[in-house]
Amino acid sequence: MQDKLPKVAILLAAYNGEQWINAQLDSIWSQQDVTLDIFVSLDASYDSTLSLLTDLKCNNSNLFILPYGERFGGAAKNFYRLIKDVDFSMYDFVAFADQDDIWLSEKLCHGIQAMKSSGSKAYSSDVMAFWPNGQQKLIKKSYTQKRFDFIFESAGPGCTYIFHVEPFLDFKKFITSHWERVLEVEFHDWLAYSFFRSKGHKWLIDDNPTMLYRQHENNQFGANSSWSAYVSRLRLIADGWYPNQIRLITTLLDIPPVSKRFIILNFMQTRRKKLDSFSMLIFSLFFKK
Repeated sequence: MQDKLPKVAILLAAYNGEQWINAQLDSIWSQQDVTLDIFVSLDASYDSTLSLLTDLKCNNSNLFILPYGERFGGAAKNFYRLIKDVDFSMYDFVAFADQDDIWLSEKLCHGIQAMKSSGSKAYSSDVMAFWPNGQQKLIKKSYTQKRFDFIFESAGPGCTYIFHVEPFLDFKKFITSHWERVLEVEFHDWLAYSFFRSKGHKWLIDDNPTMLYRQHENNQFGANSSWSAYVSRLRLIADGWYPNQIRLITTLLDIPPVSKRFIILNFMQTRRKKLDSFSMLIFSLFFKK
């Protein structure tokens, strides 16, 4: 007797996505060896995304559009809304999706099997970034996990994330009970990684890229491989944004506060990539204590 196919709830956050969302949805519907439902939260948009989704819904019974009209102002708040409002308690797994990527047909089944084989409760992976001119580049996130990396960075692009439903239901309770403070955390993928790791859940970061990560001028957070992107990240550190986000996450998760001394003593355990670990020594200068 064939095993029952895993049932997956896809949480898709969208905004002005008329150029890409059809291709993304087609790639999700092409997923092998799973059954799935897609829940879309559309940030108030000025293009035809809503009408496109409404038309698609007529012919796809597994597409659900959450009530439309609210302005969230960013992907993180849109994903928090999805986590709070969607009932995924009857599913086996939950996955995040952006509106503009292309999933390879084995993305979900490969990730789920990798989770089962490794005993992991959450999964993410490297991605293959691609540009309109045909250029492609592997974005590697699967460096060896460190003891404290979840305090300082995400596991990678949230669009690669897959979660076992039971701990994700705990994450939903956390989101709901800390709603106002959670909205201040500007990267949902970082908060999800921090929550799972801080609760002792094993997280697998796979070196097998199973999706194409679209790069364009409207990306909120893309490959960030250019010098200008690096300078922008340094500016976020210098103006206090990064330290403040760390303080907010550690407070929400009841993690002991990060100090300058802590970073200096543990800098090799703060980031997965070795160069980034050494950069944390410089970053420690921006901590007051």
